[in-house]
Amino acid sequence: MSKVGFGSFHTGCDNRSKPGEFERLFCPGNLGHFLQHDAEFLRRDRRSATGHWRQAQHQAEHQSEGISHGGSLRFSGSGYNGQTRFYALATLGKSPCPMPPRSLTPSSLTAALKEEAARLGFDLAGATPAVSPPGTERFERWLAEGHGGQMSYLADRAEAYGHPRHVLDGARSILMLGANYRTAEPAPAGPAQGKVSRYAWGTDYHELIRRRLHRLADLHRRLVPEAMVRGVVDTAPLPEGRFAQLAGLGWIGKNTLLLSRQFGSWLFLAALLTTEQLDYDQPTGRGHCGSCRACLDACPTGALVDDYRLDARRCISYLTIEFRDGIPPEFREAIGGRLFGCDACQEACPWNRHTPISGEEGFRPCPGMNPVEPAELLALDEGEFRDRFRHTPLWRPGRRGILRNAAIVLGGRPDPAGLRALLQGLEDTESMVRAACAWALGRYADPPAEEALRERLTKESDPEARDELQAALQAFT
Repeated sequence: MSKVGFGSFHTGCDNRSKPGEFERLFCPGNLGHFLQHDAEFLRRDRRSATGHWRQAQHQAEHQSEGISHGGSLRFSGSGYNGQTRFYALATLGKSPCPMPPRSLTPSSLTAALKEEAARLGFDLAGATPAVSPPGTERFERWLAEGHGGQMSYLADRAEAYGHPRHVLDGARSILMLGANYRTAEPAPAGPAQGKVSRYAWGTDYHELIRRRLHRLADLHRRLVPEAMVRGVVDTAPLPEGRFAQLAGLGWIGKNTLLLSRQFGSWLFLAALLTTEQLDYDQPTGRGHCGSCRACLDACPTGALVDDYRLDARRCISYLTIEFRDGIPPEFREAIGGRLFGCDACQEACPWNRHTPISGEEGFRPCPGMNPVEPAELLALDEGEFRDRFRHTPLWRPGRRGILRNAAIVLGGRPDPAGLRALLQGLEDTESMVRAACAWALGRYADPPAEEALRERLTKESDPEARDELQAALQAFT
C-alpha cells in the first residue's frame, strides 16, 4: 500500500485554472517536458517522497534552456495504483509554488475524495458520520416476522447491522457513493424469450465498483497514511440505503429502494468507511413519494405489502436470485418472462422516467442479455455456464437456479420454440431443474410433452420431481 500522504494528482487544468489544493506547483524557468518516474517511490515515507519532488524541481530548473522565463512547472498525473507507474506531466503555469501540505482538514480531505470519486465514475457522493443507522428496530422486526425468507445471512449478522464499527473497527465517517446504471431500454421480449433485470445486463457490478473503491481507498491512504479505510459494495453488514439518506444522496422510497431526484432508483450504492473525520453533508429529510402508490400497484406478486414494507418471500427478485428451492406454484405464472430479477416497481416509479443514461460501458447489456433466450440456457452444462456467467450477476443463483428460472419462463409463456429445450431439461442432472421442466411441460398441450413426462416418471427417484411429474400429467387427463 502507498504510504505517501501529500495529496492527489489532477489533470485537465490549464494556465487559466485556479490551482487545486493538491496540485504540485514548482517554479523553474519553465518546461514543456514529460517526466516519467517509477511508482515505487510512492510506497516510501513522506520525507523520501518530498525529496523526489524537490529532485524533480531541481532537474527541471536545469532544463529550461530555450523556454521563456517567468512561468512555473506544474506536476499533475493520471492517477496511481500499486500495479501501474506514476506519470508526472510538466506543463506551463503561472501560479505560486506551495510545498506538499503536511495535514488535511476534514473539509479538504472530503473534497479530495469526492473529486476522485467523480473521476472514477461515481455519480453521487456524500459524507455522513458512522453512527447507528435509523430503522434498526424495524429491520429486526422484519427479520423476526420471517420476511427475509431464506436469506439467513441477514439474521446471522443482524447485530453487525447496528453500527458501522462492525464493518471497520474505529470507523468515524462514511463516504456514501452512488453509480447510475441506467443504460439501454429493455428490448421487447418474444414469446420464448426472457427478461433480465437491468442491473444484471453487464459485468458484475461488484467487481467493477470494487475496483473503483480500491483506487479511492488508495488515494485516502496516500493523503492520510495512518488512517484505516475500507470500501464495501453490497456485501458487508451495512444498510447502504439508510446511510445514503444520511449522506444526502436521496430518500427511501415506498419500494424500499433509495430514490434520487436526479437518478431515480437506478443506482448502485457503495461505501468508503474511514477512521478519519469528514465534512458531513446534510441528511435528506422527508421523501418525495407523497400519496403515490405506483410501485405497490405494479408489483406482480404483491410483495410490497405496505408503504416501505417488502415481504421478500413474495418478491420475484428474491425468488429468482436468492431462493434455493423450487419456485412456489402460486408465483410461477406471475413471474411471466422474468428470468432474473424484476424491475416492475422501478419502471412504474415516476422518478425513474427521465433519468440520465450512464456512460459506463460495463453496465451496458452484454450480448444475449436483453432479452435472453431461456431455451439456450437449458442446454448449458456446468463448464459452459461458468464461461458465460462467471463474471455477471447471474452467477449468484448458479446453474441450477438459472435453469430452474428458464423452465418457469418457458412454462409461463408456452411456445413451440421452448418445447425441445424443456424435453432436454427433463433429463437434467439437477432434480430441481427436472421438476421445473415437468411443471412447464404440463402447460404444453403436445403429445411429445405427455410422452416425455410419463417416461420420466418411470425412472424419477426424487420425491419433489415425482410430485411435479404427476401434477403435470393431470393436465393431459
